[in-house]
Amino acid sequence: MKKINTLFRSGLVSFVQWFDSDFGQEDFAKIQAKPDKVEWSRIVPFIFLHLGCLAVFLVGWSWFAVATAIALYLIRMFAITGFYHRYFSHKTFHTSRAVQFLFAVLGATAVQRGALWWSYQHRHHHKHSDEEEDVHSPTLRGFWWSHIGWITSGRNFPTDYSQVRDLTKYPELVFLNRFDSLVPILFAGSLFGLGYLISVFFPALGVTSWQLLVWGFFISTTVLFHATSSINSLAHLLGNRRYETADNSRNSLFLALITLGEGWHNNHHRYMSATRQGFYWWEIDISYYVLKVLSWTGLIWNLKPVPLTAYENQHPIRIGSKISTRPAHRP
Repeated sequence: MKKINTLFRSGLVSFVQWFDSDFGQEDFAKIQAKPDKVEWSRIVPFIFLHLGCLAVFLVGWSWFAVATAIALYLIRMFAITGFYHRYFSHKTFHTSRAVQFLFAVLGATAVQRGALWWSYQHRHHHKHSDEEEDVHSPTLRGFWWSHIGWITSGRNFPTDYSQVRDLTKYPELVFLNRFDSLVPILFAGSLFGLGYLISVFFPALGVTSWQLLVWGFFISTTVLFHATSSINSLAHLLGNRRYETADNSRNSLFLALITLGEGWHNNHHRYMSATRQGFYWWEIDISYYVLKVLSWTGLIWNLKPVPLTAYENQHPIRIGSKISTRPAHRP
């Protein structure tokens, strides 16, 4: 009976955490002491997301639905790469509180949890990249664990707010992080509603509520998730290394194309403070191009440049016997 009660309580906590991510997470040290393992309660959302894609055989397709899926992939990928990563995680540029909140909401529609959790996990990754404490190192834990397994472990579920104190001073960001399923639910509902309006007022487009939901939310979000996760699982395995960093990060044109510039991972791990990750003109970095245009409007500013040492030193940079991974700055 005691075991049944324990299982029931654990299941109830996991269910509530789908809506309130901070529920039952008070003892962070105890949670971190747990062993890494796949927990089925964490897998359910991913199963639901992928099963939703199969509904395409029921709803069919239209040019409008497909175009919406592609557009939402690109817009939300930029929100993740440009803001979740380069702004919230690394502060490679500055922006206003309003724009910060706008892109935190937009990034939340990608169903990759809140900006604070994302930033905490990414900062931890850089601090321990390809070391035992790195929660998604493919060289240590294999492809599938680094791609999706680590997210399903309860040990990696809570946000260590002490590691993102620069962000916790904004209550609106903390709210979005805590109730990280709210925005995706509202986003999915909005697509369903938009599909209904289009079917009523523009029937010639051949769009239905369910069709726009399947293409705009389920298919677009699933592809977006796997493309983003490929940086964890593949960018430390495939590609070339310009800098001999202390980890196994690599540069890949293919990954850069599908993630709007994140594939220049070795560059980034060597100089993580730079806004730009494609250091040369031929290293396509679409997120940087968009950020540059936004800087011309005044919505963002103080984009941190690639340091001169990135071009002057084309060989591994060492300090003593340890390879330096600290970002250099323009003199």
